[in-house]
Amino acid sequence: MQTADFSPGGYRFIPGVFQYSGGVVASPDYRIMRIRFMTPVALAQGFRRIEVILSEFGRPTTAFCACELRSPAPFSEEGFTEFNKHYVTTLSRWKLFDGTINPVARINVCPEIDPPSEPSFHAFSFTVPASEAAASFVISGSEDIIRHGETSADAMREKAISALGQMEKRMQALGVSWADTTATQVYTVHDLYPFLADEIVRRGAARSGLTWHFNRPPVTGLEFEVDCRGVMYEQVVP
Repeated sequence: MQTADFSPGGYRFIPGVFQYSGGVVASPDYRIMRIRFMTPVALAQGFRRIEVILSEFGRPTTAFCACELRSPAPFSEEGFTEFNKHYVTTLSRWKLFDGTINPVARINVCPEIDPPSEPSFHAFSFTVPASEAAASFVISGSEDIIRHGETSADAMREKAISALGQMEKRMQALGVSWADTTATQVYTVHDLYPFLADEIVRRGAARSGLTWHFNRPPVTGLEFEVDCRGVMYEQVVP
């Protein structure tokens, strides 16, 4: 798995699809900071607020390196593509997306209960200068269509193994591991308990605990998604 430098933002990333990268890690002399909104902020308003916050920290828009989105309900494949085309228009204006390569990591999931009325920001991350900082990183959400349409305990275990394995490949590419994580988040409406100990805790993925969001992945037919990060500085804003 290859990585590339995004020097205007002060981070390195795993090239992925046009809508997001596989993950990011801060470059030397930078660290990543994460800000979570108390309640989801609609996409257009969220981009405006993020631009203001970046300015307050003295950072350019190119420092934006990861985001966590919440959507009303899972998209069809066609609907997801259309949403992403709209999403990257701001990234283009911010000099992040060149029409082909997008360095920004992302998770986009759908709350099963009390979802937002439109796609919204839950949290975002950006780089700030920091000499001799420990490696900080954000890995994008990972899911695979494994045993499509099945949600038995055995099928969910296989889905989890696949997604967690993808996390490990991405972390390895960025030079980090589960030992460097500060948070792991799982997104599913199905029971985790049958494989929680063997497939999540034993591999070290819950070393800082596990945050379970009762959310569905963003595309119809997917049942399990996971992401992780190693971020020492986090803030919650209204």
